[in-house]
Amino acid sequence: MSETTRNPVMIVTGGSKGIGAAISRAAGAAGYRVALTYKHDAEGAEAVGRDIERAGGKALVVKADVAVEADIVALFQAVDSAFGAPDVLVNNAGGVGRLGRVEAIEAAMLAELLAINVTGTFLCCREAVRRMSTRSGGRGGVIVNLSSLAATLGGAGEWVHYAATKGAIDSLTIGLAREVGAEGIRVVAVAPGLIETGLHAAAGAPDRLSRLGPGVPLGRAGKASEVAAAVMWLASPAAAYITAAIVPVGGGR
Repeated sequence: MSETTRNPVMIVTGGSKGIGAAISRAAGAAGYRVALTYKHDAEGAEAVGRDIERAGGKALVVKADVAVEADIVALFQAVDSAFGAPDVLVNNAGGVGRLGRVEAIEAAMLAELLAINVTGTFLCCREAVRRMSTRSGGRGGVIVNLSSLAATLGGAGEWVHYAATKGAIDSLTIGLAREVGAEGIRVVAVAPGLIETGLHAAAGAPDRLSRLGPGVPLGRAGKASEVAAAVMWLASPAAAYITAAIVPVGGGR
C-alpha cells in the first residue's frame, strides 16, 4: 500500500472505557488503525478492539500504565512494529483522584495524579514527536491532549488537584504546538466539561451528573461520543490550520 493510500494510525491512551473508548470506536469507523491502551480493564479494551475490527478498522490492544516510562516506550515500539509511526496521538488516559478540598490532599495521591496526567502525557508527546517530526524524517502528525474545563473553572471544593494537572496540560499543548509547528505537527487539546462517564462515581460522587447537569447552559451533561466527535474533527484535515488551541466541549459551562 502506498503512502498516499495507507490507512492512518491513531494511538489512544486509556481506550478501554468512557471518552477513550468512544474516540477509539470513532477512529475505527473512520478507517484508522487504532492502538488503544488499558491499565486494568483488559476485557473492556478487547471489546473496543473487536468493535473497531467490525467497523472495518484495525486494532492493537496494549496493556500500558502511562505513569511508567518503560510502558510508554514499549507502547510506541509495539505500534512501530504493528502499524508503523502514528499519525495521531490522543492523550486520553488520566485520573481524577478523590474529591476533596486542598487541605485534605495527601502528597502520595497528588504525586500519583501528576505522574498519570502530566508526566505520562508529556512522555507520550515526546515519543510521538520523535516519530512524527519532519525534522527527524517523519511525515508530521497531530497530537490531541485531553484537558478539562476544570483547568479554567478551578475545581474549587472538589478537585483543585485535578484542575491543576489539566492546567499543566493546557500549557504543554500551547508550548509544544509552537515548538513543533514548523515540523509538520499540530498540537491541540479538547477540554470536556460535565460528561456522562464513570469518572464521577470513581471519584466518589455518583450523583454529580444529576446534581450539576441541569445547571449547564445547554441543560444536560454531555456524551462521550460528543467529545470523540470534537477529537476526530481536530485530527482531520478539516482542522489543518488549527494548532495551540484548547477547544471546550462543555455545553457552555
